[in-house]
Amino acid sequence: MASGEALTTSGYIVHHLTNLTVGHGFWTVHLDTLIVSGLIGLFGFVGMAKLASKATSGVPGKMQSFVEMLVSFIDQQVKDTYHGKSPLITPLAITIFVWVLLMNAMDLIPVDFIPWVLSMGGVHFFKSVPTTDPNLTFGMSLTVFVMMIVMGFKVKGFGGFMHEVFTVPFGAKLAPVNLLFRLIEDVAKPISLSLRLFGNMYAGEMVFILIALLGLWQLPLALPWALFHILIITLQAFVFMMLTIVYMSMASESHG
Repeated sequence: MASGEALTTSGYIVHHLTNLTVGHGFWTVHLDTLIVSGLIGLFGFVGMAKLASKATSGVPGKMQSFVEMLVSFIDQQVKDTYHGKSPLITPLAITIFVWVLLMNAMDLIPVDFIPWVLSMGGVHFFKSVPTTDPNLTFGMSLTVFVMMIVMGFKVKGFGGFMHEVFTVPFGAKLAPVNLLFRLIEDVAKPISLSLRLFGNMYAGEMVFILIALLGLWQLPLALPWALFHILIITLQAFVFMMLTIVYMSMASESHG
């Protein structure tokens, strides 16, 4: 596309799955992921802040009613799932759900629209769905993992945390086995959390790209898939949020 020549089918797919990058090797930075996720996060933060500043105790508007239902729903999920005491969990869950949902929703924009607009400015590679980048999903999951560890130390203390690591589930006599199991469990959490979101969103993006290859025949297929994909993007945001709450709850629970 940079040369203006027609792309083959494989070239078209590769083009749409190539990030806008800077740097080389390990230090390669995906600028499109950082830009889009940052702008979406700013949009969500400013939007929620503006709505909160205009909130009324009287008859709420449609948007206020929707946000109030969303917040109440997430707060109830936290109360049902998180059994500790922390004022952080509900705001964290709301932030994760809204941010991931908005990033996922970028998948509903026609796959050729943003690349076409940016190509006129000389930008020839740009992925507009941040959650199709494993770097972002791994970054988010590792952040949740660090918060989980910090929560464990805060609630249980250093002694209680280490006691749990070396004695659960088989007792102190099998401390090495307990440690091995704990390491496997803790490593699996951020990996599964990130790959679940990435895999589903990447697959959905790939389907949109394949549909776009059909030309005019995409019209009867794009709308049904987009409508179905609304369920997927919402469900994946919900799953990421719920697993975060579960992990934080597990970190706060004591095994005696």
